[in-house]
Amino acid sequence: MVGPGIVQYLAAAKPVFAVTLTVGSYLFALKLSRRFGSHPLVNPTLVAILVVDATLWALRVDYADYLAGASPIQMLLGPAVVGLALPIVRYGAILGARLQSLALALIIGCPLAVCSVIGVGHMLGGTRSMLLSLAPRSTTTAVAMGIAEQIGGIPQLTAVLTISTGIIAAVLGVHMMDLLGIRDPVGRGFALGLGGHGIATARAFQESQMAGAAAGLAMGLSTVASALLVPLLVRLIGLG
Repeated sequence: MVGPGIVQYLAAAKPVFAVTLTVGSYLFALKLSRRFGSHPLVNPTLVAILVVDATLWALRVDYADYLAGASPIQMLLGPAVVGLALPIVRYGAILGARLQSLALALIIGCPLAVCSVIGVGHMLGGTRSMLLSLAPRSTTTAVAMGIAEQIGGIPQLTAVLTISTGIIAAVLGVHMMDLLGIRDPVGRGFALGLGGHGIATARAFQESQMAGAAAGLAMGLSTVASALLVPLLVRLIGLG
């Protein structure tokens, strides 16, 4: 049991506590992942989330206080995403040579991701607001929350679903492609970025810079495509 004095101290030092906990948890998760040979089941993001959640629960720290304290890290998300352009430029010629096949994957993958998750959610008895929260879950979290708010979903629920989608794609996507015999780094990376946004893109970089570049390209393109397609598709399906 943690005394109220410790909780009050943590509340007063929110940025120091939140940033230290976040960075420390990820460094621990990264070391653990390397210890097990970057096995997908020991995904650094998943492990870090579990460590942070367990710590907040044990210390009885409110998540809203933690989130406010971790805002300096959130500010770095924008530059981190922009930084993905560097490997894309580096391998631009190779990716450009595959432009038609990648464009086809995007055109098929984005609508399929939206329609399939809405269909599964409907079969499981999901409410309208839940289905609308599910619809943008394959794009990056910040954009997915904005889309959910625009179409009438619950942004907070969308954030959870989006992060879960990325973790599942990072953990299971590689194994599925191995089982299907998909060895091409461009194809593997593009699939991970298209289905699992930033978290799966980080997993693609663990495979190779080429796979990471393809994943970053897919994440960027799917973000734009989702912002345009999701509102249109939910209206066509009859949820809008």
